[in-house]
Amino acid sequence: MTTRDRLSWYALEGEATDFAVANGLSAADWYRTDIPRKRMKELMRRSDGPAIRDTIIWLGLILLSGAGIVVTWGSWWVVPFALVYGVLYGSASDSRWHEAGHGTAFRTRWMDHAVYQIACFFMMRNPVTWRYSHARHHSDTLVVGRDPEIVAMRPARLGRILLNLVGLVDVPQAVVTTLRLSVGRFSRDEREYVPAQEHASAVRTARIWLAVYGAVIALAVVTTSWLPLVLIGGPRVYGCFMHVVYGLTQHAGMGENVIDHRLNTRTVLMGPVNRFLYWNMNFHIEHHMFPMVPYHRLPELHEEMRHDLPEPYPGLVAAYREIVPAVLRQLRDPSYFVRRELPATAAPFHGPVDGLLPPTTTTTTTAATAA
Repeated sequence: MTTRDRLSWYALEGEATDFAVANGLSAADWYRTDIPRKRMKELMRRSDGPAIRDTIIWLGLILLSGAGIVVTWGSWWVVPFALVYGVLYGSASDSRWHEAGHGTAFRTRWMDHAVYQIACFFMMRNPVTWRYSHARHHSDTLVVGRDPEIVAMRPARLGRILLNLVGLVDVPQAVVTTLRLSVGRFSRDEREYVPAQEHASAVRTARIWLAVYGAVIALAVVTTSWLPLVLIGGPRVYGCFMHVVYGLTQHAGMGENVIDHRLNTRTVLMGPVNRFLYWNMNFHIEHHMFPMVPYHRLPELHEEMRHDLPEPYPGLVAAYREIVPAVLRQLRDPSYFVRRELPATAAPFHGPVDGLLPPTTTTTTTAATAA
């Protein structure tokens, strides 16, 4: 499979899209663990308190570490401050835009909106187009030809993934996308999932962002200093590595075209620091099954569901011990995917065989090829 064939295969229009729609994989009836209605209503109850606390800590640490960068600028003491600032800006923002975008982080709507806008700006993701892109990701998770957020294709574009550890693919693309949207040009995929009535909002946001970045660049030129860019925009390059590390644990190497999140999504147990940075998105099966449960209730949801889920990975290292070999094997054999074992207490696997692909392709797989 050539690079062009691989990219066209994952496009949102084409043979894979037709196959997904024809076989009931698009907007399908996904499996959900049976949880008593009363308990689920409790878990879905929103509260401002936890998110206000976490947001004050997050933004407070950004301000403190940013002040440290300014004070120590020109010396090696700037490095630890820049590392903290970069990760909080360029990595932790990913989970913030995600949760606030779902509208579940806070009970108060304007608070969700404010954090969503800030985090989207930090991540260089247009808040309009990405809201609808992510909605499609949830309705058609890892359904080839429908999900616009598949990061690790089969086979994966390893060069792209590695370069994105320092934002060298996503950031230039974000700049081009912002320029394109600022003049009202939407890509084919964006026209597919963004309603026409939302186009004006996307264009307006792109223009505001360009004005802000233009002012930052002008300030850097006038002051003959990189400091403005280190503080605004730059962290999306030098601080995004944890965003990539966390993100790959979600679905990389898993089966595609399966309507059971237990088999295409991972839950990874993490310590308090990673859970703070990632806003509990390590409980990712739980989040995908029940996306309206606030992030701070996901540990409770996990306990309610664990009898029905594969064994969670005990940490990031354990997850990558599976991900790296799986992704490397897919370079040679795109039909390979990780097959999780469900416990005896779980409900049976739901839906078509994971990894199912159209019979006309050379990468067709069946359960026998899974591992």
